[in-house]
Amino acid sequence: MPKLIVCLTGMPGAGKSTIAAGLEKKGFTSINMGDAVRAEAKRRNIDPSGQNLGKLMLELREKNGQGAVAELIKDKIVNSKSDVVVIDGVRSNAEIEVLKKITQVKLLAIHASTDTRFGFLSTRKRSDDPSDRKMFDERDNREIGVGISASIALADETISNNNLSIDQLVDTAYQIIKKWLK
Repeated sequence: MPKLIVCLTGMPGAGKSTIAAGLEKKGFTSINMGDAVRAEAKRRNIDPSGQNLGKLMLELREKNGQGAVAELIKDKIVNSKSDVVVIDGVRSNAEIEVLKKITQVKLLAIHASTDTRFGFLSTRKRSDDPSDRKMFDERDNREIGVGISASIALADETISNNNLSIDQLVDTAYQIIKKWLK
């Protein structure tokens, strides 16, 4: 069976990274799109603040096309030994099109309310996480600007993550993927 790429999409703080980490424990390879941008920032000696990473993401897309961030992870996907590669943080249909050139792609959207997402991000403490509601709204608007709404709308399946435990969230995603593998 060819490799399956499972793209996790959703607004910041919806639970994509939590799912990716849980699926990694089940033996799947997980690749984070934001990590690819953070690695590029490090390579360029750019401070990984939310604002700087946002600018870099937009610059990469402007110079190299809307699928630019997906281009950064292609080798990792191809070289993965896993039959399922989970991509954490797909933001546009152009990125999905880049990945479809590699192998079969399924899109799993994670949805959570604005309040739930802000709560998750407030406790996560990653370098680019918003420290207040204004920064949170700016990040949401930037994500919407690069086309995340379209990738969410085209999802093959959607999980609502407003009242799920971490185990329930990961297990729901795992069951969906197992169904896709049949």
